[in-house]
Amino acid sequence: MGHGRDGAVAVAAVIAAQRDEHRIPQRCPCRARGVSRSWSCKHKDRELTPRAVWRAALTAGVRQLFAARRGTYGSSRITAGLSRLLSQTRGSAGPCRVGHHGDMEMSPGGAPRHDRLRAMRRQTSAMLDHLSALVSVETPSVDLTACMAGAVAVSELAAALLQEPGERLEVGGRPHLRWKWPAGEGRPGVLLIGHYDTVWPMGTVARWSFFADESAGTATGPGCFDMKAGIIQLFHAVASLDTRDGIEILLTSDEEIGSPTSRDLIEDAARQASAALILEPSAGGALKVERKGIGMYRVEVRGRAAHAGLEPENGANALVELSHLLIATSAMARPDRGTTVTPAVAQAGTARNVVPALAYAELDVRAVLPQETLRVDRELKALQTTVPGTVVCITGGPNRPPMPRSSSATLHPLACDLASGLGLGPLGGASVGGGSDGNFTAAAGCPTLDGLGAVGGNAHAEGEHVSIAAMPERAALLAELLDHLRTE
Repeated sequence: MGHGRDGAVAVAAVIAAQRDEHRIPQRCPCRARGVSRSWSCKHKDRELTPRAVWRAALTAGVRQLFAARRGTYGSSRITAGLSRLLSQTRGSAGPCRVGHHGDMEMSPGGAPRHDRLRAMRRQTSAMLDHLSALVSVETPSVDLTACMAGAVAVSELAAALLQEPGERLEVGGRPHLRWKWPAGEGRPGVLLIGHYDTVWPMGTVARWSFFADESAGTATGPGCFDMKAGIIQLFHAVASLDTRDGIEILLTSDEEIGSPTSRDLIEDAARQASAALILEPSAGGALKVERKGIGMYRVEVRGRAAHAGLEPENGANALVELSHLLIATSAMARPDRGTTVTPAVAQAGTARNVVPALAYAELDVRAVLPQETLRVDRELKALQTTVPGTVVCITGGPNRPPMPRSSSATLHPLACDLASGLGLGPLGGASVGGGSDGNFTAAAGCPTLDGLGAVGGNAHAEGEHVSIAAMPERAALLAELLDHLRTE
């Protein structure tokens, strides 16, 4: 055995143990270990350094903690106890500080970050089972009966993972789900937002069922990416926490149609939260730090019907007028400012030989700047007809305000730091044209970070898929964010 610092400490420990246990003279173990008696006595009687005192106290505490917790289920109790122990011993002159244990990255709850990620990866198979179950329950936004069934499926999953089915809130006949654990006095609260409705019509699962291709590392199915995998990740992240105090979860059933009944719930919750984390899917793995505002409009033209062959001059062609108006609306776009105006749906006429008396189109408007949203709204509602005998009615308006980059200015760097601590790759920040309920939380003044859900692709399209490996990674990242945001 060497006589370096570590070797000397080990020698002294052996000597002391042998002397105390067997009550033998000091010289015997000294001779056996090849050290002098004077050196041994001097080492034994030395004044302990503050670091050694801290180590001894921490070691004793850890031993007591694990002995007391033996036979209990899960590591969360151990983690909570370690956190308390670290807090109690931090007053010693030891090196421990929040976020670190030696050179190991720690979460505020005391769990090593890599341990949290490893534990979450062990849940991958369960995550896929839960995702399969959720995808199999179809939830098109326009089908209230299907959304009711979806609410039941989500509640049952929450009951299994969180031991709480959640509170059902019906607004306008639509079911939304909420879980709320109040924060302690003066403590910050965090809002988690998601939706379980999808754009896919009933019957899609019959031809395109959930399938996990583990060799390719992907899972596919209608609504898996947008955003049922995000719900699975959310539940697993919250289930892994030592405490849920200060967390509110809101899962809605009308996000894909503009959140007409859930908007008030979202904005009210956002005004009481210190941060909003949105479980919409990522943008190629990047979080979403900026979103365009959205406007939804219907342009309806009414004219006068007539026989197209006998007396077309007696008609007022609503379809011709609508065509003129759509050309005018397209000219309202300002791509250089990030503003788009897109005619998306149109319908006119009743038969080939009848002058159309009614025609309408639905427009999609996107804008980065709030002033652009107002400009387009003003210009659309000022449209006039040019075909004699026709009138136009413009309905709708701005639906979601823009989510500015400033809303995630503090949350995105925090997420990047936590992702690095977990050993994950770089975490980008994307500006996207699509809207979400994060637009509402940001407009309510709540710091917002979006795109924390699934990694994958093909949202709203055939082949929609998620990365299997990324599911536990993003769940672990969400758990880290929740721990940090509630201890600031």
